[in-house]
Amino acid sequence: MTAKKDIEATKKKAIDTSGGEPTHQDVRFVPDVDIMEDENAITLVADLPGVKPENVDVDVREGVLTMTAKVEPLPDNWRPVYTEYGIGGYQRSFTLGEKIDVGKITAKMKNGVLTLTLPKLEQHRTRKIQVQT
Repeated sequence: MTAKKDIEATKKKAIDTSGGEPTHQDVRFVPDVDIMEDENAITLVADLPGVKPENVDVDVREGVLTMTAKVEPLPDNWRPVYTEYGIGGYQRSFTLGEKIDVGKITAKMKNGVLTLTLPKLEQHRTRKIQVQT
């Protein structure tokens, strides 16, 4: 199985895993994400510019991993003169496959880049079998 088959990206402007109407009123952007896989884990790398680590929330509920990030607003004394990038938070969800060990998922944030490591369950890891003579 590949990462593409094991983890399905749900890409919507406002994401709601329950299938109902979004209840938030703030702007939410879908961050760009790179997904890599090796024999032990799947790694997601998300660009979250302007986000502090304490403003990132990652959770898994009913097989769906959701990352939400909040960008702090501009100081009150700042008045935008010209902007090309809107201010808002980020949200993105992924449906996890059965191969992922949800209890061992880790998240690290550095320089606006969030790295999520999703370890595979032991029975789904590639294992080298030594041939004996």
